[in-house]
Amino acid sequence: MKKRFVVLGLLLLCLGGKAQDAYVPSPENLEARKEFQDSKFGIFLHWGLYSMLAQGEWVMTNQNLDHMEYRKLASAFYPSRFDAAEWVAAIKAAGAKYICFTTRHHEGFSMFDSRFTDYNIVKATPFGRDVLKELAEECHKQGIKLHLYYSHLDWDRDDYYPLGRTGRGTGRTTHGEWKTYYQFMNDQITELLTNYGPIGAIWFDGWWDKADADWQLDKIYATIHRLQPGCLVGNNHHREPFPGEDFQAFEQDLPGQNTAGHSAGQTISALPLETCATMNGTWGYSITDRNYKSVAALIHLLVNAAGRNANLLLNVGPQPDGEIPQASLERLREVGRWMKTYGETVYGTRAGEIAPGAWGVSTRKGDRLFVHVLRRDGDTLSLPLTGGVVRSAVRFADRAEVPFSVATDSVSLDLSGIPADEIDSVIELSVRR
Repeated sequence: MKKRFVVLGLLLLCLGGKAQDAYVPSPENLEARKEFQDSKFGIFLHWGLYSMLAQGEWVMTNQNLDHMEYRKLASAFYPSRFDAAEWVAAIKAAGAKYICFTTRHHEGFSMFDSRFTDYNIVKATPFGRDVLKELAEECHKQGIKLHLYYSHLDWDRDDYYPLGRTGRGTGRTTHGEWKTYYQFMNDQITELLTNYGPIGAIWFDGWWDKADADWQLDKIYATIHRLQPGCLVGNNHHREPFPGEDFQAFEQDLPGQNTAGHSAGQTISALPLETCATMNGTWGYSITDRNYKSVAALIHLLVNAAGRNANLLLNVGPQPDGEIPQASLERLREVGRWMKTYGETVYGTRAGEIAPGAWGVSTRKGDRLFVHVLRRDGDTLSLPLTGGVVRSAVRFADRAEVPFSVATDSVSLDLSGIPADEIDSVIELSVRR
């Protein structure tokens, strides 16, 4: 009987709606999911040849650049200021627990040493260094998890055929066979999972370019789980999770929202959740995009994600010389300062019983309920809270008592003693259950 309950538990844990019915994750995978949920904060790194044109990662298709002319960028790509140790140290100081690096974006250029194409950073550039290997070694050294982005779609290869919705003006006049493109992807995924040590997750993107193609995702996912059982699979396809996926990705939106227009087909699954978002307006480096979010906005984004049971994957677009833009570094430092004080109210938490509202969100850790007040409207905050009794209320930062009153199904907090201009007024409630 006990064994039956264990099997049932595994099945329930892997369910993310009916699309997950056929997939039973391994014990290593389930443990990795929990660690992923506990980490709460990661940094996305969008870096490729597109950084040289400094117009964002979609410049190739946005300007209909001929793919053979675009390839010439590689011969001049020499990021002399790239320093993996500095990247990882800055990201770690920001409070992030993992990095997701773009190994191959839609432009088709591989940012790692691949034996299945010469169009990669080692063989095609004068730089000649495997930046992914250096980044992987530094991540492992500094205790940061490494996740890898991999694009399904390709604006360069002629075997990415029939063409998808994007990249139709990049000058491909010859057409190869889809089966060789699929094999190429499988071969590169195998390289990534055998040559760079433990990988926390593979983050796919681009399925939406050819939603009716024979992607054979079940086979690719099975390969990943076979090579590294603890490696999670996510896919930014803007749909409910497919069989074999381990977390659900939301682009430029918090779970349950669709302000960016990518999440109309998504319901929130029972899988771990992750919101990816840009720090300014583009993913890849843009010399004209100075529309950076404020430090307060970034902290609110992180806290709002945690209060909805999601991680935040915050993007940085490195410059063509290999440096992280100064504006990004400044914001990372400030977020890190905030996390040094308040990280305990984010890391390892789950969404609290008090639903998100215009005032803010709540997070939970055991019998500690953290109320994150992000927007004030007066000195009294009344919140719905049932199923427990509040024993105490204190400001998290200095443990000063916060006056409160409890009704049958609510708790009211007196905020008059708390400065109204705080980025996030965190109040810790001790709740007996």
